[in-house]
Formats: sequence, structure tokens, C-alpha cells
Amino acid sequence: MSELTTELNHVERETYEWQMWVEGFGEEGQKRLKGASVLISRIGGLGGVVAYELAAAGVGKLVLAHAGNLKPSDLNRQLLMSHAGLGTSRVLQAAERLKAFNPRLEIVTLEENVNEGNVSALVSQADLIVDCAPLFEERYALNAEAMRKKKPIVECAMYELEGQVTTMQSGKSPCLRCLHPNLPKAWKREFPVFGAVAGMIGCLGAMEAIKVLSGIGQPLWGEMLSCDLRSMAFRKLRLKQRATCPICFAASSPHEANSSH
Repeated sequence: MSELTTELNHVERETYEWQMWVEGFGEEGQKRLKGASVLISRIGGLGGVVAYELAAAGVGKLVLAHAGNLKPSDLNRQLLMSHAGLGTSRVLQAAERLKAFNPRLEIVTLEENVNEGNVSALVSQADLIVDCAPLFEERYALNAEAMRKKKPIVECAMYELEGQVTTMQSGKSPCLRCLHPNLPKAWKREFPVFGAVAGMIGCLGAMEAIKVLSGIGQPLWGEMLSCDLRSMAFRKLRLKQRATCPICFAASSPHEANSSH
């Protein structure tokens, strides 16, 4: 965990009272959330909802990475943004909105998307990563660094009316490269989506993060929750580690594990 304070003040006890009634969570779970830091890669339709729910739950620190300014086409799903913010930084708008909602929240922003040059520093600041990036180059970079540093990563994805969520960590599950060894052909950043789909997957991703950080429930280690909202069909899929995966092999080697400290 981070070196954030975990003691709850009277305002926090009142704010989080109802969730501390949840069996298996309690005050100890709330303290764990307060002492935790989470990196969210992109805070658009998916990541914005993840950030909002984690801020609501009382996570102590959010690290937000997202490049670019707000466009009209973002406003069908990016709920941390506003029409008045068109043409201005998305990540700074998100931070302002989150801070207004939870003034106790510590926020670090980076007006860049995750890349090979910044991924190590970003992942080093977090206890857990939530990957909401649309491009596989970003997702691969996060996956490799999270596995190398043995940090849990929640993977969220959507397309049209479909969505997927899984949780990964070195030694506990396959990694993203096990699922997608190579860049998918013809994949691009812009794709069809409803905001409601992004919101639902974002809530599921936030709940996975809360489970891992607090110790409540059973995270999706080695499993993927897949849904098709056209028919409201949900199913769990078992994931297999690929024997030739270079990321999993590197993360499990003693030399690589020692070099991450």
C-alpha cells in the first residue's frame, strides 16, 4: 500500500458509514481504501466512471493519465466533463470535478497518454492500475510494467453493446499478452459505443479495484466477465496462461522480479 494516512476522521466515518456496514468490509476495509493509490489510464467514458466511483468509495489517491482536449463527440459518455469545457484539457476537468466531489482525495494528473517513456513512473505511484485505454499499444505497456512490478491491474474493455472486465497480477492470473499475443488487426481508437455501456463496465471495473484493495469478495483472477447488453447475457470465461508468453515468463524470473524494486 501507499504511505497515505489510513485513520478515518469523523467526516469520513459519516460519509462511508453505509458501505462500512457491508459484511467483510467494515472499518478495516475503509482504511485500506483510504491508504490506497490507483492509476487510471484514460478518464473518458470508462475511466471517468471508474475514477468517480473510486472517489465516492474513499480511495485516498488517484493518478490520472489522459492527453487531449474535450470534443463534442466525447460528451455522450465522458461524465466528468461539461459542455462549458469544450476545447480544454480533459484530465484537468476530471480532476476539478473529482476534487469538488471529494475534497479529501489526492489527485495527480498527467496530460499524456500512457507510453513507454512514462509508464514506469506512473505505475510506481500506484498500488493498483485500472486500464481503460482504447489502444493496445498503451494497454501492452501498462500490462508489461504491472506484471514486472507485480501490481494488480484491472482490465476494462467495451465495443458497441459488449463489455469485458478481468483482473490480473503476476503469479495469480494470465496477463493481457496471453489473451492478445499480437496487435489486433484494423483496431482503432474511435469505435461505436453508448455511454451507458461505458458506465456499466466502469462500475464493474471500480468494484474489482475496491475488492482487490480492501480484501472483500473474490476478484476475477484468471476469469473474465463478458456481457452482451443487446440480450443482457452475462458469462464468466476461464483464462489460460500462454506457455510462451514473454511477459509472464519475464515477470516470474528471479532476476526480473528483483530488478523491479
